[in-house]
Amino acid sequence: MRRRRFSVQALLWLASAWALVAGSSATWCIARSGAPTKSLVAGLNYACSPAGGADCAPIQAGTGLCFLPNTLAAHASYAYNSAFQRSGAAPGACDFAGTATITITDPSYGSCTYPASPSAARSPGSTTSRPPLGTSGDDSNQPDLGPDDSDAEARVAVGSAASFMSLALSCLMYLHLR
Repeated sequence: MRRRRFSVQALLWLASAWALVAGSSATWCIARSGAPTKSLVAGLNYACSPAGGADCAPIQAGTGLCFLPNTLAAHASYAYNSAFQRSGAAPGACDFAGTATITITDPSYGSCTYPASPSAARSPGSTTSRPPLGTSGDDSNQPDLGPDDSDAEARVAVGSAASFMSLALSCLMYLHLR
């Protein structure tokens, strides 16, 4: 009987540990909800510049799979994440003057896929295809400065709560079955 209990205990512990590791391994960098418009514009311009190194082709009007929704927050989020992933997800690479935050919830939607790793971010594409805001005479590719992604922080909170609950459940099972 003791042997069977150990097998169940080990199986439950391994399943919980796997869920914790698998559920929180990827991170994305997105625009912080409520960030000032001017700061988001500056961050987007930097991310899409040669210094920022983001692949901004997916947020181009007419050709980009991530152009819609045409909002400053959505475009900044994609560019921030691209630059973050291309930097190797280095510590401090998701800041953009305080307008960015890390999330463990995949912000991808529809046919718009946010890179989840440095290797995925290095796929073929233009690294600086978006002209900086305010430098083009053609405003057709400028983002709508409407409401930003107000539920981004809620997605981060839900993802963080799920990781915490997985860890807590794992610890509880370990202590209970020990």
